[in-house]
Amino acid sequence: MEARDGIGLKISNDTLQLIDQTQLPHTEQWLTIADTQAMIEAIHGLKVRGAPMIGIAAALFLATKASAGAGADSLADDLARLRDARPTAVNLMFAMDRLAAALERNGPAGLIETAESLADRDAMLCEAIADNGATRIAHGEQIMTHCNTGALATAGIGTALGVIRRAHEQDKAIHVWVNETRPLLQGGRLTAWELGRLGIPYTLISDSMAAAVMATHRIDRVIVGADRIAANGDTANKIGTYGLAVAARYHGARFEVAAPYTTLDPECDDGSAIEIEQRSPAEVQGVAGAAGALRWAPIDAPVYNPAFDITPAELIDSWILDIDVFDRTDVAGGALDAGGGAFG
Repeated sequence: MEARDGIGLKISNDTLQLIDQTQLPHTEQWLTIADTQAMIEAIHGLKVRGAPMIGIAAALFLATKASAGAGADSLADDLARLRDARPTAVNLMFAMDRLAAALERNGPAGLIETAESLADRDAMLCEAIADNGATRIAHGEQIMTHCNTGALATAGIGTALGVIRRAHEQDKAIHVWVNETRPLLQGGRLTAWELGRLGIPYTLISDSMAAAVMATHRIDRVIVGADRIAANGDTANKIGTYGLAVAARYHGARFEVAAPYTTLDPECDDGSAIEIEQRSPAEVQGVAGAAGALRWAPIDAPVYNPAFDITPAELIDSWILDIDVFDRTDVAGGALDAGGGAFG
């Protein structure tokens, strides 16, 4: 297999390593994924996360197994287990379905080729998304984002964060407002870390400050990623996205979704059909990570902890995809129905 050395994923000697994103930014700890159960646990535990990255990491893990001599039956069993590891992010299902078809047609060698192609293509999709989105950003814009959508979440430069990065590379003097993204703080831990490494000016805020910042600091646009986009444009993304869309509409800020075509689910008519993952109450009752653990809520406090919410299409101004940028009129006319993409 081809060696890889990315910010969040490495392959050497048929072995996959993932940076443990739960330990960032305090510790850069790499995990060796030795077996399928370890891959599933890394996905469940958000040690690897981001809809595109989950699919790519799972695909490349299976490719390392195939390269090391795993047979077709064993690979097929592992494919089925990995496909269901997270229910909301459609990219994982997309990748596993592609690999299953390749395995059936051309055996383990076909699976390896397809997995490497998916990873390479995801990086290309990120570049196309960045180009399409950055052209719309004016000099000096104030941009808000949520969760983490950069190189840690993809095989390339990112989706929403890729657009922001490209605008910065074009010297557009942007400033980014980063929502910390409770309860697991992907914005505060991961996006702030990535922006700092890239030298992009940013300000970190708590989620509860977002509407007030829109009111007082003239936010021009909110750009977020997506875990699944229904045919009608309804978008599942990290919990808190829906509230940002409501606030953006009231305050006159554009609200945009940046994602590759692999996040489209044309078989899903609207957001009501998207399964929302429910996570552990402990994530809301306290915090645990590289800096330690702390519980602030009563141990028996009832908790509601959905990982994602659905933003209705009518609150989204545009969908920045690899193939083009679509507005609500385009989407209402069926622009997202067929899937496909610039490199698909």
